[in-house]
Amino acid sequence: MARERMSDLDYRGPVRRVMIAILVLVLGALFLLWRIDSPRVERMRNALIDRVVPSMDWAMAPVTRLAGMIDSFQSYARIYEQNQELRRELQQMRAWKEAAVQLEQQNAKLLAQNQVRLDPKLTSVSGVVMADSGSPFRQSVLLNVGARDGIVDGWAAMDGLGLVGRISGVAENTSRLLLLTDASSRIPVTIQPSGQKAMLVGDNSAAPPLEFIEAPEQVRPDDRVISSGDGGVFPAGILVGTVVKTTDNRFRVRLAADYDRLDFVRVLRSHPAEQINEAGVLIPPPATAAPTLSFPDPAELTPAAGEAGDG
Repeated sequence: MARERMSDLDYRGPVRRVMIAILVLVLGALFLLWRIDSPRVERMRNALIDRVVPSMDWAMAPVTRLAGMIDSFQSYARIYEQNQELRRELQQMRAWKEAAVQLEQQNAKLLAQNQVRLDPKLTSVSGVVMADSGSPFRQSVLLNVGARDGIVDGWAAMDGLGLVGRISGVAENTSRLLLLTDASSRIPVTIQPSGQKAMLVGDNSAAPPLEFIEAPEQVRPDDRVISSGDGGVFPAGILVGTVVKTTDNRFRVRLAADYDRLDFVRVLRSHPAEQINEAGVLIPPPATAAPTLSFPDPAELTPAAGEAGDG
């Protein structure tokens, strides 16, 4: 057994060396055959390719599959990079969209303020809302306009949609705007189209109630509420909001002003109404009695006649 194994080892070494030599010779011959530039050799190469290559598809399949996997992996890597870049661009676009929406809202408010129809005699001063009071019991905001801009305490203010409130406190460079929703706000209003007079009373809620309505049965939801101008506090005809009816059968006002995005306001210059200090010709003078004719008493005239006879 040992001799057979030794003999096998003795034959395997020379056979391997012979096979390797033959393979090297064949490869060298193929290399030389492929390098020869001759029409006959070209025909031989084409014939060899036609015979060998189609039958070697099974051997090339793993190589082809591996090459496809490498291409797929590279494509997946490129898609992943593109996806990450698209995510970053999407985040940037969302930020730009938010900024564009805010600018669009500000632009719409400014355009609405420019297009709102008011009494031609009324002029306004535009101001920017700097801060709010931050108190649940007092709802007001600070404006960047004050006495240097001609602001007077009591003037009405509105945004591009409706009435916001009135000036309650003026400094040199700032002023405080008391909102309609504040608990201390009281505004006389008119309900259209019925023409009912009422009082808009602030209660620190988004929809203040209507009080002292003359004829509540004539009021309907979605009726327009405008300032009446009574008392000379606000100019007449400024839109306040629309009527809504709550579950407790109370009438409230859905304010037209956008309090959630209150950035710019217009302070309306109100001119005080003329006051009549003298009665003038409005009150006629008191009626005077008709003049009477007086005659002398005859008894008083008799002595004068006697004296005339003695003379």
